[in-house]
Amino acid sequence: MVADAFRARLLLCGGSGEPDCRWVGERWIGLAGRRGGHRWIVPHVFAAPCTRATLSDVRWLLMAAVFVLSAACTTPPSGPAGGPTRVEVLGTLPHDTGAFTQGLELSGGVLYEGTGLEGQSSLRRLDPDTGEVEHRVDLPEPLFGEGITVVDDRIWQLTWRDGVAIERDRDTLEEVRRVTYDGEGWGLCRDGGRLVMSDGSAELTFRDPTSFVEHGTVTVRRDGQPVTRLNELECVNGQVWANVWLSDEVVRIDPANGQVTATVDLSGLRPADVPDSAVLNGIAAVPGTDEFLVTGKNWPTIFRVRFTDG
Repeated sequence: MVADAFRARLLLCGGSGEPDCRWVGERWIGLAGRRGGHRWIVPHVFAAPCTRATLSDVRWLLMAAVFVLSAACTTPPSGPAGGPTRVEVLGTLPHDTGAFTQGLELSGGVLYEGTGLEGQSSLRRLDPDTGEVEHRVDLPEPLFGEGITVVDDRIWQLTWRDGVAIERDRDTLEEVRRVTYDGEGWGLCRDGGRLVMSDGSAELTFRDPTSFVEHGTVTVRRDGQPVTRLNELECVNGQVWANVWLSDEVVRIDPANGQVTATVDLSGLRPADVPDSAVLNGIAAVPGTDEFLVTGKNWPTIFRVRFTDG
């Protein structure tokens, strides 16, 4: 049983409070390496002696500056009335701090994790009782791994800007075929007879689970405003849970109309010793329960949690 793997611990944390624009901006500076690999991580560019910035470095720095300004000057909409807002921690599981988590899914008693960064991307099969990596398949460079989801005896794995989804054998994790798509790939989950995919915008795309062909889209809104930067996804009970990049919150989305029906603050889970670049990302429902596994990029811990009303 997965539950047996966790050390007994119970605490409550959460409460969104007022947005802190300075906090958002400082977090972004540490997050500049989230997209595109180490070449444009802001601290590396400024800290590395005798290193000449390339045109690519400058381009990414300019993009980072634009996002800093937009994050600092934009007040996020408040969460919807009703629905869970807090998180109850039920236990913890060790997590590989070398895993730049992009996707997390628990299926058939096996925990699957997709990781990113050029030259470091992988798909892993984890022991849900110990967190140990039982099997790992690396993506060839320059592919940048993103979200994953299980579909019967296959696993789909997205890539960021490579325009490629990789279908893998669930047992061996080996590649079976590739299909192409337009735009970026971020998060992926299975909602019954369809896949739901995010691309970092406020839009979710519905796809066929076999052919990967697009069958429609929906714009996600909260208080009437688009919710952008939708990242890792988890489909459960007809709803879509999403990490929101550059925040410590997850949102619950009704895929029928795109409305956010709950916003949960997970800021209390952030380990004290991880850098700002290690953002919250990774959410997996525990089948047969109302619980989830959540973690972050390069975090030392996977948390088993329940979302509560207070």
